[in-house]
Formats: sequence, C-alpha cells, structure tokens
Amino acid sequence: MKKQQICILGSTGSIGTQALDIVERYPDRYEVYCLTANNQVQLLAQQAKKFHPAAVVIANDAHYEALQALLSDEPDIKVYAGSDALCQIVQAEPIDMVLTAMVGFAGLQPTISAIKARKKICLANKETLVVAGELICQLAQEYRVPILPVDSEHSAIFQSIVGEGDNAIEKILLTASGGPFRLFSREQMQTVKAADALKHPTWEMGAKITIDSATMMNKGFEVIEAKWLFGVPAEKIQVLVHPQSIVHSAVQFADGAVKAQLGIPDMHLPIQYAFTYPDRLPLDKPRLDLFRQPLEFFEPDLDKFPCLRLAFEAINQGGNMPCILNAANEVVNLAFRQERCSYPDMERIITATMQRVAFDKSPSLETYLQTDAEARRVAQEMIN
Repeated sequence: MKKQQICILGSTGSIGTQALDIVERYPDRYEVYCLTANNQVQLLAQQAKKFHPAAVVIANDAHYEALQALLSDEPDIKVYAGSDALCQIVQAEPIDMVLTAMVGFAGLQPTISAIKARKKICLANKETLVVAGELICQLAQEYRVPILPVDSEHSAIFQSIVGEGDNAIEKILLTASGGPFRLFSREQMQTVKAADALKHPTWEMGAKITIDSATMMNKGFEVIEAKWLFGVPAEKIQVLVHPQSIVHSAVQFADGAVKAQLGIPDMHLPIQYAFTYPDRLPLDKPRLDLFRQPLEFFEPDLDKFPCLRLAFEAINQGGNMPCILNAANEVVNLAFRQERCSYPDMERIITATMQRVAFDKSPSLETYLQTDAEARRVAQEMIN
C-alpha cells in the first residue's frame, strides 16, 4: 500500500495534534509531507523532529529565524515562512491530501490553492465555507476535488448519508452542546468573562472555537457550512441543543426515518474517518456506554444567544454577508479573550458591522478579501 502524503495546515492546534496521533497510529498508511503553524514555533519544531516532514511553514514570518535555528540539526526539512508559502506548499506534487485545520479566515486562500492543485481536502476550517461557500463548492466541482468534513457534526451528517444514494435530505438535525452558559439567565450572561466561557462542559477545543461555542456563533457557522457541504437550504437545518454531546448530528429523510451518528465527544474519530473514508480502521478510544446517561434535546434560545440568529440572517441574505459576520466575529472573539470587549458587546458590534459594511450579492474572491479587511476595520473601531 502506497503511503498517503499529508499536509496539515495548523498542526499545532487541537485538530492538528489529534491528526498526528492518527498518523502515528498508522505509519504504514500515512506520512507527513508538511506541517504548518502560525505562532507556536517551539511545538512546530518538536513535531517536525518527530515526524520528519519534507517541509514546515510558519505563517508568521517573524518566527522564521527562530524556527530555522530550532531545526538547524534537521537539514532535510525545508523551512518556509509567510502566508504565500502556505498557498504554495499545498500545491507540492507528492501531497495526496490536505487537512485544513487553521483557525479563521486565514484558511481560505490555502484551501483554494489546494483545491486548484487537485488535493483531497479534509476540512476542519469551517470559516472557509462560511466566508466563501459558493466559490469553494464551484471550485471543488470544477477541479473534481472531494471535500470531506472533519467537524464532528458534519462528519456525523456525512456518515448518516453514506449509502443513501440520491435519497433527498428532508431535514438536517444539527446538535449543539449549548456551551457553558446554557443554564445561565440573560442577566447572568451580562457579566461573564472569557475564563467562564472557556470552561466548555463536554469538548476540549482551541480558545477561539470555545468562545464561539459559548455564544453559539459556532453553531451558526456550522449551519452555513452544512448548507454548502450538503446542498440543503438553511430552513431545512434545525439546531438541537443536546448537552451530552453524544448524538453528533442526524439526518431525516422523506419517509420520516432519522439516521444519526453517536459517539463519545472526541475528535479522533471524525479526523480518522476523513482520512480513511470509505474504510473504518480500529481506533483505540473509549466506547460509548448508553446506560450511563440520558439523551436530552432542547430548542435553542435565540434571545439568549443572538449570535445564532445573526448567522441565520447572514446566510439568508447571502452574498458577502457571512464574510462580514465572520470577520466581525473574529475581531470581537479575540477582544473578549483579551478583556477589551464585554460578552454583550460582541453581539452588538457584530450587528453594527453587518449594517455598516457594503453588501455585495455576487462576490468574487477579491470581494471577499476586501470585505474581510473592511469588516475587521469597522469592528475594531467600535472596540477602540
């Protein structure tokens, strides 16, 4: 069996490190061709010394010399830096698949480059489809590139429709944990801090996505992602708050049958399934025990979590509005983590940014880039 050469965009993050667990578990199947990070130069160097990729890229070129020094005893590993290098490395001929595990808008252009180079995409960077879903889907079709979802919810949906052929999806049931503030009153949520929001009840994730989970913006992004991945309009996607995070999502068909994928809240399975599809390989993780806890489902409170409502508004408006939504959210998410913005201010600033930035019904890639920059500037001004 020929080893699959993998490029991991964002190897030092939560998804990237777990993906390397799988590579280490199956060295006869997978080999790392390239590892990339934004700032975590020490960890990137450690990973490179362990997995011996052909190349590493540090997106923040301020860390280039430090990374070179750390890998000076590894002459066979090429060291690159900068955002352009990310777009170039994914085109390398030996690469078979690219795991896009970068956080935020920064993942868009490397993903486009990988698609144009006809690499299989294992998509963990949901913002790529949030910002430019129509463009990405067009390119994937044009270049005949498979996009396999890594998000646990979208992997669950994908696993539920495998084998269903042309059977139409009547409804997608997208589950959400509800985050750490599910049982908080609106009054309590006025004064919460980033430290409170980072205490997720069921998942261990990076800081940015954990804050997005606390506001339920992450679930709004996942609605947009599901629309593009599965060709289902937003009105056929129902969000269910499921605190146990056992049912990762489900699909309802025309005859009323509902198929779901269940499992423990752990990302190794969806990452591995994207790598191995259509095969299922052994995974040395705890098994689900349905005797231990009930399965509960609740409607989301859009008054208490207005960011989810904003996401539905953005996808219904279409065009570059989801791009505006994402850019403003990235700005306020970081500001909240740095205590420069309150929890209620996040929704207020995102709403105002959506109202102020120019709307474009039929955006190009250049429009998305301009929109992202403008929305960030507008949101940042309101914080300052």
